[in-house]
Amino acid sequence: MARVKRGTQVRKKRRNLFAQTKGYRQGRKNLVRQAGQALLKAKTNEYRDRRNKKRDFRALWIVRINAACRANGIKYSVFIKKLHDKKIELDRKVLADMAANHPEEFAKVVAKVK
Repeated sequence: MARVKRGTQVRKKRRNLFAQTKGYRQGRKNLVRQAGQALLKAKTNEYRDRRNKKRDFRALWIVRINAACRANGIKYSVFIKKLHDKKIELDRKVLADMAANHPEEFAKVVAKVK
């Protein structure tokens, strides 16, 4: 029985690793151990931040809505409560867009809620 030489597999694995770490700085792009660690860390951050992005955008929308609400003489918390009470189903993303790009329409929504 002949032994199995796996040099081609090793090269393929390394080539794929280096392809994924292309653009990283210093040894993180072309040294196997450092590249592997860098990739692991990058994937961890990527997974976590896909979830954090949703959190960050919601916070941004709330800040924008609050600013527009206060310009129209109502607090954010009161505005949201009254929206739910009046069964107006606009989510924060849409409300924030209205507040930023169509303030006159947003003012109509606030007037309807008051």
